[in-house]
Amino acid sequence: MKCRNLRRAGLSIVAAALLTGVTACGGSGGSEGSGGSGGSGKGGDGSPRLSPIAALRTAEKSTDGADSAKVESTTTMGSVMSMTADGALAWGDGLTGTLTITYTGGTMADTMRQMGTTSMEARYLPDAYYARMGDSFAEQAGGRHWIRYAYDDLESLGGSSGAYLKDQMQNTTPNQSVKLLLASGDVREVGDEKVRGQRTTHYSGTVEVADLAEKNSNLSQSQLDDLRKTLEQAGVTTETVDIWVDDRDLLVKKVEKGETTAGAYAQTAYYTDYGTEVSAEVPPASDTADFSELVKQQGAGTGS
Repeated sequence: MKCRNLRRAGLSIVAAALLTGVTACGGSGGSEGSGGSGGSGKGGDGSPRLSPIAALRTAEKSTDGADSAKVESTTTMGSVMSMTADGALAWGDGLTGTLTITYTGGTMADTMRQMGTTSMEARYLPDAYYARMGDSFAEQAGGRHWIRYAYDDLESLGGSSGAYLKDQMQNTTPNQSVKLLLASGDVREVGDEKVRGQRTTHYSGTVEVADLAEKNSNLSQSQLDDLRKTLEQAGVTTETVDIWVDDRDLLVKKVEKGETTAGAYAQTAYYTDYGTEVSAEVPPASDTADFSELVKQQGAGTGS
């Protein structure tokens, strides 16, 4: 029973980690926005400075068109979790790529430690994502190290919130943070700053999470209503978003912060090497367990 409970906890933790590694806490979808403080004056090179909205629209298009990048991020959520993610992602034809996700603290790290590892490889493909677990987990899953999470399963198993996560996973790109600001109606230019020695322009704004989901997802009204309830139950109402854009109009850093009933959360991500080659292979079927099947086994009480 203890092993079965531990495996059940591990399945949920892995799902949360894989989603958090790429989506943070923001939404997905369109990039229409309004408002924001008007920019004026000159840029650092003496050229006319664009308004924040105009500058962010340019950055959104440039980042989206870059197709791929190396990603490095840190995420914290109260006492529940702290984690790092490092790797490369491509988004030109669905989300693909590989990240190494490592738990560095919190109750999730404690649970993963009991399962024999605090680090896992995550592979993202257009229809599903995969997590490679340690040997201790494999002993409880018929010798299989990989777990497959089909995006369709997120919707069927997670209800409206699962549908929202599916929507995020299939539409996620680094420029989601830019879209968040454009959709918020609250964006301002902070000024010129250096990010790891690189000259950038810093923008900041506040996002109403539930309203954003309505503006920028492809969900039905009933799904949106259920999602709003889920967000309210989690204590999420607003989040602040800061982004840094380089002189090529590419996103190089983003920070998202907010509050949940589990505590304060924050994610910082850096993007480099735009256009880098990215590959992600489907793991061997003989070494892969399907998430939906494992859930059914848990419900039937057949887990080892």
